[in-house]
Amino acid sequence: MLSELQIEHAVAAFVTFFVVIDAVGVAPVFASLTAPGGAAYARKMAIKSTIVATIILFFFAFAGPWLLDHLGISLDAFRAAGGALLFLIALEMVFEKRQQRQKSRADQKLAEEEAAGRLDDISVFPIGIPMIAGPGSIATAMLYMQNAGSDPVSIGIVSAAIGLNLVLTGLIFLAAGPLMKVMGQSVAGAITRIFGVILAALAVQLMIDGIIGAFGLAVG
Repeated sequence: MLSELQIEHAVAAFVTFFVVIDAVGVAPVFASLTAPGGAAYARKMAIKSTIVATIILFFFAFAGPWLLDHLGISLDAFRAAGGALLFLIALEMVFEKRQQRQKSRADQKLAEEEAAGRLDDISVFPIGIPMIAGPGSIATAMLYMQNAGSDPVSIGIVSAAIGLNLVLTGLIFLAAGPLMKVMGQSVAGAITRIFGVILAALAVQLMIDGIIGAFGLAVG
């Protein structure tokens, strides 16, 4: 049975990954990229891209802390740097810069496919990387797993948070076509902006914690 503190940690981890991955914001891009191939193609890409992102995120979640340790990077330094990176992503989400960049990549990929007269496998790029497993989600996975240390319960909580979000992302992608018809671009954009504000607050807290830990400051 999880303690109250562990439940709070689990909820925080799940919400953070949900916001960083932003499956709702990526869904319109996924829908536009897979529309020419029909339902079967969209279903195949949804499953494959989720598997690709799962491999990448879990690799960095478990190998990332080892890499940081061998590079001589402290947890507090990584926490502060990760917070700064997530804050930049949050700003892009609030001002819709991230969606514009994703749409630009999608339009470019779609134009290439139309010019070639065939449908490419988009599960690795641009869907798997960087739209699902991007810099923000990779840094978050490494940060949370670094915080978990060697505690098996904490490791399980972080792994579950990543896994559940990836399953949810896959389900959202599978329903992307009908979902976009119901929601529309404006609703999806509004949800992404709300996620951006939440992520900005989480990012600032990470930076504060990192600075406090790095300089040994006392919190009154």
